[in-house]
Parts: sequence; C-alpha cells; structure tokens
Amino acid sequence: MPESEGLLKNISITGCCVECTGTVDIKPTAQYQLVIKPEKDSHIGTFELTVDCKWVRSDGHGTELGFGIMASPKGKQFQYYVDYLAYRHP
Repeated sequence: MPESEGLLKNISITGCCVECTGTVDIKPTAQYQLVIKPEKDSHIGTFELTVDCKWVRSDGHGTELGFGIMASPKGKQFQYYVDYLAYRHP
C-alpha cells in the first residue's frame, strides 16, 4: 500500500484482508506490495506479497481492504505464517 500501515485481519494462500485507520488511496484492481511483519511470538521474519486489490470498504473512521495474492515470496516465511495463524486461531 502507498506508505500506509494497517492491521492484517486474515490471510490465506489466495488472499488477505487489511484494516487501516482513516482512509487510504487504494485503487481496486491495481497491484501493490504488502510488507507483512509477523508478531514476535511467531518467530517468522518479515516478508512481502504482491497483491491486487479486490475490494475497498470505508466507513469514515477506517478502511477495510481485500487483496488477492498474485505472488508469494520465495522461501517458506509466507507458508509458515499461514500455518502459524491457522494453528493459533482455528
């Protein structure tokens, strides 16, 4: 996303949902790079995803964004994180 920070609400192999405070300038169908910083307890390093915006919902106080994952990073960080979240939040 263009220099914005958000909270990763959920993630799977095919997509993710991000919540941001306020409004963000994201265009549906455009491609972006998301930098994912997993929580320290996961012992998983930062990784990037190439995503395309599928939908945007804004209510004036915050914005929720749905992304399709176009390319996952090389290595296992992404898969480890998806598995970690599935284990922690069944």
